[in-house]
Amino acid sequence: MTKLFLAWRNPKTRSWTPVGTLEYKNDLYYFQYTKGAEDKEFQTLGQMTDLRQTYTSDSLFPIFKNRLLAKSRPEYGDYLDWLDIKDNKTNDLLELARSGGIRATDNLQLFPLPEKTNDGKYEVLFFSHGLSHISENYINRLNSLKKDDKLLVMRDIQNTTDSNALILRTEDDPIEILGFCPAFFINDFNELLKLNSGENIHVCVQKINLYAPSQLKLLCRFSTNWPNEFIPFNDKAFLAHSDNKT
Repeated sequence: MTKLFLAWRNPKTRSWTPVGTLEYKNDLYYFQYTKGAEDKEFQTLGQMTDLRQTYTSDSLFPIFKNRLLAKSRPEYGDYLDWLDIKDNKTNDLLELARSGGIRATDNLQLFPLPEKTNDGKYEVLFFSHGLSHISENYINRLNSLKKDDKLLVMRDIQNTTDSNALILRTEDDPIEILGFCPAFFINDFNELLKLNSGENIHVCVQKINLYAPSQLKLLCRFSTNWPNEFIPFNDKAFLAHSDNKT
């Protein structure tokens, strides 16, 4: 895990936009804004005010470091377990990618750049979104789910915020809504549904965390073949600004 995108949620429209990238390479951290940061409602991060600069640091930038759970916290072991990360395999970017670095005080979230697996697959892990906005019956259904149980996705075409939104649901009766796929993966997922067809898309339960906060209860895995013509995050908002390092 070497590169993450930073997404910003517009408080007025409730839509998510990629506004930056966080990358670790050659023992340095790099942050750069993307074209999505040109949104007039978006405010730059701290002292990183120039949209066209690439910022470097030998340690994780404070705005991202503050999104990590301190290793000294007594619940840190449980936290890694919820994220499905082994203690000896963890690193800052992996934790941020899996948790999203979510804080209640802002509208920012991190997510990983998908990379083709060794066997030519597109595969991402993500937590189901929007669980706090659906029926509490889903909690009972979570009790009955286990790792690798199949999930289905369906388009939410009358969604007034995003008509491309994808709902997660159980395969077996009684059918239960289990939240939404993250908005920042929606274009990828819909394109792969079109290129590979639904029967070749595999979504399943990766992990159930009944006692975790709602945003960390249901970890899912999306997997399918990576078509030769497919480019992840193929949208102008993901493009970087000029690469002038500082």
